[in-house]
Amino acid sequence: MTQELSTTFDPAAIEARWYQHWEQTGAFRPERPDAEAFTIVNPPPNVTGSLHIGHALDNTLQDIVIRYERLRGKDALWVVGTDHAGIATQMVVERQLEERQDKRTNYTREEFVDKVWEWKEESGGQITRQLRRLGCSMDWSREQFTMDEHFTKAVLKVFVDLYNDGLIYRDKRLVNWDPKLKTAISDLEVESKDVNGHMWHFKYPLEGGETYTYVERDEDGNITLEEERDYISIATTRPETMLGDGAVAVHPDDARYAPIVGKLCEIPVGPKEHRRLIPIITDDYPDPDFGSGAVKITGAHDENDFGVAQRNGIPMYRLMDEAAAMRSDGAPYAEVAKRAMEIARGAEADAAEIDTLNLVPDEYRGLDRYEARKKVVADIDAEGLMIMVEDKVITQPFGDRGGVVIEPMLMDQWYVNAEELAKKPVAAVKSGDIEIVPKSWEKTFFNWMENIQPWCVSRQLWWGHRIPAWYDADGNVFVAMTEDEAQAQAGEGVELTRDEDVLDTWFSSALWPFATLGWPEDNAELFAKHYPNDLLISGFDILFFWDARMMMAGYYNTGQAPWPKLYLHGLVRAADGAKMSKSKGNVVDPLGLIDQYGADALRFFMAAMESQGRDIKMDERRVEGYRNFATKLWNATRFCQSNGIGASSTLAAPEAKLAANQWIIGEVAACVAEIDRAMAELRFDAAANTIYQFTWSRFCDWYLELIKPVLSPLPPAGGAGGGPVTESGSAPTPNPSREREGDFDPAAETRAVAGWALDQILVMLHPFMPFITEELWHALGERKYDLILAKWPNPRAEVSKQATDAIDWVIDLTTNVRSAKNELGISPGAKLAAFLPQASDLAASTIERSSAAIERLARLTPVTIGEAPSGPAMQITAGADVFVIPLEGVIDIEAEKARLQKALEASQKEARSLEGRLSNANFVERAKPEAVEKAKADFAHHSAEVERLQAALARLG
Repeated sequence: MTQELSTTFDPAAIEARWYQHWEQTGAFRPERPDAEAFTIVNPPPNVTGSLHIGHALDNTLQDIVIRYERLRGKDALWVVGTDHAGIATQMVVERQLEERQDKRTNYTREEFVDKVWEWKEESGGQITRQLRRLGCSMDWSREQFTMDEHFTKAVLKVFVDLYNDGLIYRDKRLVNWDPKLKTAISDLEVESKDVNGHMWHFKYPLEGGETYTYVERDEDGNITLEEERDYISIATTRPETMLGDGAVAVHPDDARYAPIVGKLCEIPVGPKEHRRLIPIITDDYPDPDFGSGAVKITGAHDENDFGVAQRNGIPMYRLMDEAAAMRSDGAPYAEVAKRAMEIARGAEADAAEIDTLNLVPDEYRGLDRYEARKKVVADIDAEGLMIMVEDKVITQPFGDRGGVVIEPMLMDQWYVNAEELAKKPVAAVKSGDIEIVPKSWEKTFFNWMENIQPWCVSRQLWWGHRIPAWYDADGNVFVAMTEDEAQAQAGEGVELTRDEDVLDTWFSSALWPFATLGWPEDNAELFAKHYPNDLLISGFDILFFWDARMMMAGYYNTGQAPWPKLYLHGLVRAADGAKMSKSKGNVVDPLGLIDQYGADALRFFMAAMESQGRDIKMDERRVEGYRNFATKLWNATRFCQSNGIGASSTLAAPEAKLAANQWIIGEVAACVAEIDRAMAELRFDAAANTIYQFTWSRFCDWYLELIKPVLSPLPPAGGAGGGPVTESGSAPTPNPSREREGDFDPAAETRAVAGWALDQILVMLHPFMPFITEELWHALGERKYDLILAKWPNPRAEVSKQATDAIDWVIDLTTNVRSAKNELGISPGAKLAAFLPQASDLAASTIERSSAAIERLARLTPVTIGEAPSGPAMQITAGADVFVIPLEGVIDIEAEKARLQKALEASQKEARSLEGRLSNANFVERAKPEAVEKAKADFAHHSAEVERLQAALARLG
C-alpha cells in the first residue's frame, strides 16, 4: 500500500525521523556474520569539536562508501569515536575555570582530570550529534574514545614495547615550546607566518682589543673594502638570545675571517666586568653571501644552531623558563659567567651542569622575552656597539592552538625513532601494498618520510595518557604497564616518582585502526575480521599528523598495513578560492546549509564537487541546485504514484516488450556499471554525476515523457495518439493502454518497469542522498526491509539493441530540434515539417513506425523521406541523419541573421579582449586569483557563445 506524498518536499520533516529509525533498528550494523567484511575508521574528531565544512566533506565521502558497500551485502563496519584532544580539551576546561575566577593549579592533577571527565560527559558529545544530522551511518553501538580503558591499555602497551625495543627514548633536544600552553608541540602543530620585524647588526669585540685586516673582494678578486677591525659583525632578529651564545661560526672557505678563526670574541651585553668570551669556529652552515657571513650560535634556542653546536661540541645554554620569560633561577650572574668562561677556554662540563647555568644577567632576569629584547638592544646601542638596524619581514613560528610565537627550547623529552618506523610504510607505498589516491601525493609522502626527524611524543599537560615511566632518586628510568611492574624492576623499597608528562594525542590516535577493534586482546574475532581495514579517507592536511603515523603503528604492532588504500581529498575553500578562516569572515557553517537546503543536498554537493587532486570551492547556488534535484525526484515519484506505479517486487528487471521499457532497463544497467566503475576508482564526482544525469535526464525528462501515452486515457477522436515505440519500433495505436494483444498489457508492463527503474534509482542514489531516498522507498509501497538494507541493483536483463537505438535516435532528434528552436527564437510548441533526403535504415524504420512519437516529442509533422523544397531552411541532425526543416513563414530569416550576427560580433569582441588579458603574463601573475579565475570563466563563456551563434547562422545558410 502506497503512502501518498505531500505536494512539497521538506527535508527537515524526514531527516531526524529516519535517522532515529535507522539507529534504533540497528541498520548501521546489520547482523551479517558470514558476509565479506568492509571496514573504514572515521578520523576521530576532537571531543571539543563542532562540525565544520571539512568534517562535512570527509564524513560524506566515508558515508557514501559505507552505504554503498552495505547495499552490496557486505558486513560494513564504520568505526566511530572521538579523540581526547589533550591540548584542546585542557584549554576548554581551564577556560571554564577562569570564567569562575578559578584555575587549574588550585587542584591536584587527579582533581583536575576528574573535572575534565565531568566536562566530557556534559558537553563532549556535540560533534557526534552533528554527524548524525549529516546522515553518517556509523556503528554507534561501539563508539570509541581514545581515553577509554581498553584504548588506554593499548596505548601503554605500545609505549612499553617501543621502549623495550629501543624505539622510544628520552633525550635532551630542541623542541617547539608553546609559552602560552606551557607544553612542547610537534613541528606539524607550528604555523609559520610572515610578520614585520627587525634585523639588528652588532659588533662582537675581539678578546683584548685584538685587530685584523678585514678584506672584501668582488667576483674577479678585486678588493672592494679593506680595513682594520677589532670586532666581528653579527646580525640577529632575536637579540635576547645573544645571552646564550656559545660560539660564532663562519664558513671554512670564508677568507675574510680566516685570521681570527680559533680566537675569542666578546658577547657585547651584560656587566662589563663579567662579559663572556666565546670562540670563533668554522662550520658549513654559515652562508658567506648572507649578511656578514658570521652567525652567532645559540644551540638551546635555534634549530640550525642546535645542529652546529652538536657537531662542534659547543655548550647550549637555556635562557628562558616555561612562560618564555628570562630565567630567574640559579646562582648570581657573576658566578655563572665565570664558570662559562672556564668552559669556553676548554674546561669539561656535561649537559646536566650546562643546563643549570643561568647566563641571564641579573638585571634581565624574570623579564618577558620581548622586554628583555628591548633592554638588550638599548644597552648595546648605548655602548656604541650596534652597527645598524633594518626593517625586515621575518618568518616566525606560531603555535596553531596557543596562537603565540613558539620558542625553540632545549629540554628533556621522550622521542620515537620515527626514521626506523618509517621504513616499512615507505617500502609498502613503493611496492604498491599501500596505494595513495591520488598518486600525486606520493612524492610529498616520500619526501617527508625519507627525511623524518625524531618524533617528540611527550607533552606537559595533565589531560591525556600519562607516560608509563617512573624514576628513582638517581634519575634511573623504569618503563612498565603499571607502577607495580616498575617497582619490581627497580627493586623493593626503592622510592619511585612517575613521569609528569602525557603522550602526544597523535600517538594514541595512530592506533585507531586496530585498538578500536579490541587489539591486543579484548575481541580477537572482531580484530581478525576487520583488520586490516579496507580504506582510509582523509584530508591531505593530516597525511603526516595521522595517516603516516597509522602506517608506522600498524606495521610495528600488527605486522600489517592498517589499510591497502589511502584516499586523500582536498580542502573546502571559500567561493573565491581563499582558505576559510574566522579572521576573514568566510567560514561556512554546514549545519546552516543543512537547515536551509537539507543534508541530502549538502552531501550531494560534496560528492559532485570532489574531484581527485583538487580543492572544492564552496558554492551555495550548487547546493540549492541539488536541493532542486531532490525536489524533481520527489515530484517524479508523485507522478508515478498518481499513475499507479509503485514498489517493485523484483531485483532483476521485469520482462519488457515495449522499446521505451527495454531502453530504460538498458539505461539502468549502464548507470549501475558506471557507478560501480567510479566507486572502484573512488571517483566520487563521476559517480554522483552519473546518477544525477540518469535520474534527471534519462528517467524524469525522457522515460516518463515516453510512457505518458501508455498511462494516459484515450486521446480525442482523430487524435494522433503518440504512443511509445514498441519492441519492433512501431507505435501502438490508437492507445496501447487500452488495447491488448493476447495477454500482453502494455500499461501493466510499463508500470512494472517504471516501478522497478525508480526503485533502482533510489538504491543507487541512496549512498549520496539517504534521507529522501528512504522516504520515497517506503512511499511507493509495502517493503520487507528499509532501503538502507536493500540490495544493490543487478538488472540481469538482455534488451533489444534495435529498440534502444530507436529510442536514442528519437531523443537525439528531439533534443536537437528543441535546441535549434531556442537558438532561432521559434516557439517550442510550433510544429514544423521535416525532410530527410537520405535516411539510414534506423531512421527509415523509426519514422515509419513512430511518427506519432516524433510529432509529440520533437513537434515535427509531417516527416518526409525525400528532398526538401527550395527556400530558407535549417539543418538538424539525429545520429548520422541530417534533416532539412523549411523556415519560410516561420521566422524572418534576414532579421534573425542580423540579430545573430550582431550577437556573434559582440561575443567575438569580448572573447578577443579576454584572451588578450589572459595571455598577458603581468595580469595572470599580479592580479588577484579570483580576478584571473573570473576572466577564464568569462572567456570560456564567450568562446562557447561564439560557437553557438556560428552554428545558428550556419543553420540559416
